[in-house]
Amino acid sequence: MNAVGTQLCSKDARSRAAIRSSVSIVLVEQATQNARLQIKVVAMRKFVSVAATFVLIAAIAGPVHASRAIDCELHFSMSGWSAFYKHSSGSGTVTCDNGQSMKVRISAKGGGLTFGKSRIDHGLGKFTEVYAIDDIIGGYATAEAHAGANKSASARVVTKGPISLALSGKGRGWDIGVAFGNFIISRP
Repeated sequence: MNAVGTQLCSKDARSRAAIRSSVSIVLVEQATQNARLQIKVVAMRKFVSVAATFVLIAAIAGPVHASRAIDCELHFSMSGWSAFYKHSSGSGTVTCDNGQSMKVRISAKGGGLTFGKSRIDHGLGKFTEVYAIDDIIGGYATAEAHAGANKSASARVVTKGPISLALSGKGRGWDIGVAFGNFIISRP
């Protein structure tokens, strides 16, 4: 090989070395970017996992209640009949001491050994353990023994979990028997 050929080989070797060096730098930079991207992906997965955990806990825990119970009353009228199966329905308004109020539909359904027809006007219900007016919506368990003719007065307590509703009212009609069932409050 002559001197020119040696110089060319030497330049080729340096060029290849420079290219290898450049490729190595690019590969190192690419590896660094990949490592940063992997760190970001891991951080994002952790964030999504933590966020999903908080959402799940919030869904399981249910609604957050006020720090103290509010006093709520139900003013209602209802009428109904019974012949083994008892059914009464009506409407009313729930008002609370925090200024909230809500119009509601009410119904009582159940069965037992019961016969009669009745009507209650100007009924009153008092709730306990209510933290938000929406807590009152739903079905309450009830059991009663009753007997009455013409004008009568009645009182009963119905429950839905920790919430109790003491109902009282004066009415007309006649009835006799023992009944079990639900007292349901819903939105109109």
